[in-house]
Amino acid sequence: MTEEILFAFGLTLFAGLATGIGSILAFFTSRTNTKFLSIALGFSAGVMIYVSMIEIFVKAKDSLVSAMGVQLGNWATVGGFFAGILLIALIDKFIPKQGNPHELKKVEDMNAPSKASNDAALLKMGTFTALAIGIHNFPEGIATFTSAIQDPALGVAIAIAIAIHNVPEGIAVSVPVYFATGDKKKAFKLSFLSGLSEPIGALAAYLFLMPFLNDIMFGVIFAAVAGIMVFISLDELLPAAKKYDESHLAIYGLIAGMAVMAVSLLLFI
Repeated sequence: MTEEILFAFGLTLFAGLATGIGSILAFFTSRTNTKFLSIALGFSAGVMIYVSMIEIFVKAKDSLVSAMGVQLGNWATVGGFFAGILLIALIDKFIPKQGNPHELKKVEDMNAPSKASNDAALLKMGTFTALAIGIHNFPEGIATFTSAIQDPALGVAIAIAIAIHNVPEGIAVSVPVYFATGDKKKAFKLSFLSGLSEPIGALAAYLFLMPFLNDIMFGVIFAAVAGIMVFISLDELLPAAKKYDESHLAIYGLIAGMAVMAVSLLLFI
């Protein structure tokens, strides 16, 4: 059990710290590969949507039906799914607009001449973005951790999908902070710290959810995780992918993500 828990924590740490990769890309490349990001974000959305609806939702339903009976179990599964969507939607709603992590940035913005050097407003925006991403990453950490505990292969797939979508978020933190301060270390540190909320979410799941993890608790958590990941995919990943490049590339990435996830799940049966 200890090895399973350490593995689950390792996955959430990997997924969360991918925000730091966004910072590194911003500092050490001269141009944003928008085609790659568009396909990668579409791929991440495909993985999340497929695994949520085909695997996680079904596992939640099986667990709740087994514990509560067919009628109550089905209602609890649907309720948990939409509760997850409501949770992440409320998080989105109450995050300050100037810190919206969906505000896309490009590496080119890092090297653009700035008239607003040491601009407090830009620094505030970067800080709020880091905070917003940290809040978003918290439930993602719970999702990755609980999935990895139940099914390590599923946990790996979710961690990779979340890591991909954290890369442009790292750029979104780094660009305004660097623009405002000229300090790459500070920009990287804020980006890095925003990703740490993912393993903190895993720690919260371990401390507060693990002691009560029976069939009903597991089913409700998994149903909510499915809802959270579907919302993130539709509200964040696909719109971001389309903004980075032509929409058909994002859809190709989406289909590829679904196909890879489908094959992966078949191989692990």
